[in-house]
Amino acid sequence: MLPSGDTASGTSAHTYVNDAALGSKETCVTGPTMSDDAPDDEQPDASDAAQAHDESGSVEDDAPTQVANPEENETSEEDAALEEAPRDPLEEAIERAEKAEKEIAYRDAEIQNVRKRLMAEKADAIQYGGMGLARRMLTVLGDVDRALSSIEDDDESPVAQGLRLLRNKMWRELEADGVVAIKAKGEPFDPSKMEAITTIPASEQFQSGHVVDELEAGYLYKSKVITVARVVVASD
Repeated sequence: MLPSGDTASGTSAHTYVNDAALGSKETCVTGPTMSDDAPDDEQPDASDAAQAHDESGSVEDDAPTQVANPEENETSEEDAALEEAPRDPLEEAIERAEKAEKEIAYRDAEIQNVRKRLMAEKADAIQYGGMGLARRMLTVLGDVDRALSSIEDDDESPVAQGLRLLRNKMWRELEADGVVAIKAKGEPFDPSKMEAITTIPASEQFQSGHVVDELEAGYLYKSKVITVARVVVASD
C-alpha cells in the first residue's frame, strides 16, 4: 500500500513504502518530488545547498563593484560622434587654400630676399671689380716712391725725371679708377684705416691720440681700405 500526501506548499511529498521482500519494515523518504528511479546519493542535501549559497554570497560581496563615470561616457560618446561625423568639403577646401597661400607667401618672401642679396652682390662686384688690380698697382707705386725718396728734389737727371713722370701717370690712372690716399698726419688715430707702428709722448703740437708722422701711405678704393697707413701716434 502506497499512501502519499502533498504538503501545504505542494513542493514535497511523503511516501511510505512497504517492502514485502524485506519484511514489514517501512522506509520514509522525504524530499522534493522526483522520479523513484533516481539513486539516493544524487539527492541534494539541504545543508550542503545552504552552505553553497552562503559561499556564493560571500564571493559576490567580496567582488569589487565598478561604477561607470557618466562624464567619461559622455566625453567618449562626443569624441566618437566627432570622429564619425564627416567634414564639410567646402571647409576642407578653404583650409587647404589658406595653407597653400601661407606657403606661397613664405616662398615669395624667400625668393625676394635671395634676389636682393644677389643684386647687392652684383652691384658690389661691379663697384669694386677693379680693387684687385688697384692693389697690385699700388705696390708698384710704393716701389717708385721709395726710389724717388733717394733722389734730391732738384735732381733733373733723366732717371729722376722718368721716375717722377712714371709716378704721376700711375697715380692719375689710379685716382681716376677711385683710389684715394688716406690723410693721416695730424689727424686723430683711426684704427680702421691706420696701424700704429710706434708711439711717442704727446706734445703741444701733437695731442695724445693724434698721428705724429706717416711711415707708409695708406689708400682707399672708393669706400674700402686697400692698404692701411702705418703711422706714429702721440700718447700720454
